[in-house]
Amino acid sequence: MLGMPETAVSELQAAALLHDIGRTAVSSAIWERAGTLGPADLERVRLHSYWTERILARCPALKPLARTAAAHHERLDGSGYHRNATGSEVGPAARVLAAADAFAAMIESRPHRPALSPDVARHLLLQEVATGKFDPAAAGSVIVAAGLPKPRPAWPGGLSEREVEVLQLCVRGLSNRAIADKLVVSARTVQHHLASIYDKTGRRTRAGAAVYAMEHGLATW
Repeated sequence: MLGMPETAVSELQAAALLHDIGRTAVSSAIWERAGTLGPADLERVRLHSYWTERILARCPALKPLARTAAAHHERLDGSGYHRNATGSEVGPAARVLAAADAFAAMIESRPHRPALSPDVARHLLLQEVATGKFDPAAAGSVIVAAGLPKPRPAWPGGLSEREVEVLQLCVRGLSNRAIADKLVVSARTVQHHLASIYDKTGRRTRAGAAVYAMEHGLATW
């Protein structure tokens, strides 16, 4: 659905099968606890992705998968772990894996909560897309693959679909006139869209807006 090369899809599938191997480094007593975890145990849980990377990196055949497999809790806004990676630091495969892992976790029961319905999980995942945590295209593909309706894009920062189109063309270096020709609108309309983009993203230049696009997964791959 995302147009990834066949070899990249195969590598992503293998990384997905191995992504939680680091859980073996954390006591089962912690994973199975029904109550709230304390700060120390919560930190041990967060380190399981670090251990995934360490374990896979020690095996020559699996080392190329280590970085992607360990990135399943990274978030585009830097709020994830264990590297606190942001934007372009989270590669295409890792973005899909993160969205798939979050969705799968929500629809499975846990010691501290029952399983959520797929519809509720879809809603919560899209909420996190809107706050800039997940890549919109990656999350959308996961939702469709789960057999749910294709979501209407929830763009970060409250951007509209047309503003995202303008921003993506801006990232490619097109002038206002070239963007206008591409979208069949006037150059003045493009200028208005850019002004709105600057307000919503908190950026004041085309370069700053382009960085925002890359940080939030809006730039085309």
